[in-house]
Amino acid sequence: MKALRNYFNKIKPNFEEGGKLHAFRSVFDGFETFLFVPNDTAKKGSHIHDAMDSKRMMSIVVLALVPALLFGMYNIGYQNAAAAGKLAETSFWSLFIYGFIAVLPKLIVSYVVGLGIEFVVAQWKNEEIHEGFLVSGILIPMIIPVECPLWILAVATAFAVIFAKEIFGGTGMNIFNVALVTRAFLFFSYPTAMSGDKVWVATKSIFGLGYDLPDGYSGATSLGHALAGHADAFDMNMVWGLIPGSIGETSVIAIVIGAILLLVTGIASWKTMLSVFVGGAVMAFGFNVMGLTDNAMAMMPWYQHLVVGGFCFGAVFMATDPVTSARTETGKYIFGFLIGVMAIVIRVLNPGYPEGMMLAILLMNIFAPLMDYYVVQANISKRLKRVKSNV
Repeated sequence: MKALRNYFNKIKPNFEEGGKLHAFRSVFDGFETFLFVPNDTAKKGSHIHDAMDSKRMMSIVVLALVPALLFGMYNIGYQNAAAAGKLAETSFWSLFIYGFIAVLPKLIVSYVVGLGIEFVVAQWKNEEIHEGFLVSGILIPMIIPVECPLWILAVATAFAVIFAKEIFGGTGMNIFNVALVTRAFLFFSYPTAMSGDKVWVATKSIFGLGYDLPDGYSGATSLGHALAGHADAFDMNMVWGLIPGSIGETSVIAIVIGAILLLVTGIASWKTMLSVFVGGAVMAFGFNVMGLTDNAMAMMPWYQHLVVGGFCFGAVFMATDPVTSARTETGKYIFGFLIGVMAIVIRVLNPGYPEGMMLAILLMNIFAPLMDYYVVQANISKRLKRVKSNV
C-alpha cells in the first residue's frame, strides 16, 4: 500500500490546477479517496473527526450485498440446469461460473453508465465524485431478472441517475432510492422484460456453460406460483433461495448474513428493518383473518409473505437507505411499519403486480421528510409545555 500511496503522490500534480490532466481531477480524486483516507482536516469550526467517511460506509454496504450476489450467481446456474433436467450431472462450479458470466455484464453496464454520468457531472460542477453509486451500481443488477437486456438496463440506469439523483443535487440530496427508480422505470417502460414467467430463468448457454432451453420456456416465481392458487405451497427453498426470481433477492439466508453485518457495524437502523417485518406480518395476518378465499395472495400464510419476492431484500437494503428513509428515531418505526403494510396491501389487492415492495418503499420515500417534520414538531411542543409548566 505504501508503494501505491507513493505512486499516487507522484502523479497527483498532473491532476491539480494547471496540470496537464486537470480535466480529470474529479476522477483522480474519486479513486484516491476511495483507496486512502484523506489527510486533509478541517481548519475551522467544530467538527468530529472519524475514519468512517461516506466511502467506507458505502463499502461496508457493498460487502453486505456480496453474499446475496454470490448466491444469486449460483442460483442462475441452478435454475438453468434444473429447467434443462441436467442438475444432477452439473457440478457446483459449473453452475456458479455460468451465473457469474451471466451477471458480470450487468454489473459492468450498471457501473459504467452510472459512474460515467457521475464523473461527467462532478467534472462539470467542479466537485468531488459522489460515492453513493458504489451501492446503487451493485443493487441495480441484483433487483432485475437475469434475462433483462443490457441496453434496457443501460437506459434505465441513466434515467435513474440523472432524474432521481443528479437533478436533486447528487448523493445525500435525492428523495427516492436510485436503484428502485431504475426498477420502476424498467417495470413501467419495459414490462415484458420485468414481469411474466419468461424472464426469470436464463435460457441460453454461455461459452459452452449452461444449457439452451426450448424457445418459450417459462418459469414462475414463488409469487407467481401463489397467484396461480398455490399460496400454501411453502418449502425451504423459499428460504434458501433456490427458486426463480430477481438475481439477488431470492435467498433469505444470504440476505440475513448481510443484515447482520449492517447491524453490527451500525450502518443500518434495526428500528427501520424490524418495523418493516412487523408491518408486513401484521397486515398479512389481517388478510388471513379476513378469510378472502377467492384471493390466493390474501390466503398466503403471513410468514410466507415475509420470505418470498423482494420483501426481505427490500427491508434490509432498500428501506434502510439513510438518505431516503426517515431520520428521526420515532420516524424510523413509522416509516418501516408503513412500508411493510403497504407492500402486503399492494401484493394482495393488485393481482397485476404481486411484488409490492418497490412501490411501497418509493411511496414512503415521499412521506419520510413529513414523518420527520411531525416527530420534531411533537418533540418541540412537548418541551415547550414542560418549560411553561416549570415557569
